[in-house]
Amino acid sequence: MQSINTHRAPAAIGPYSQAVMMNNALFISGQLGIDPNSGQMPEGFEAQAQIVLANLKAILEAAGMSFAHVVKVTVFLKDMDNFALLNELYSRTFSSPYPAREAIEVARLPKDGLIEISVIAMK
Repeated sequence: MQSINTHRAPAAIGPYSQAVMMNNALFISGQLGIDPNSGQMPEGFEAQAQIVLANLKAILEAAGMSFAHVVKVTVFLKDMDNFALLNELYSRTFSSPYPAREAIEVARLPKDGLIEISVIAMK
């Protein structure tokens, strides 16, 4: 197992890796909307979601992959009312055939984020 880390995404806020590669599979830990340069999380769902997707892209690229390699996505939402906007942003990021996905509304996310996404990608 190999740890994948990049300064282009926020450092882990606990005892875990940004991602790990095992054989041809990449497992990316849940990413919040934390700007890796400032360490801050903007207000608003769309702003946080765009940063989450940028952080995921940076980690995928550090592993020599892209969104085209993603096979599974798990989305945690603070408010399911943001589901339609999630789908809009998602459809701009991923293309058909879309990865498998679930979206779950949760009571609370780390740092009181509004969205967290983890992915599995395959080479």
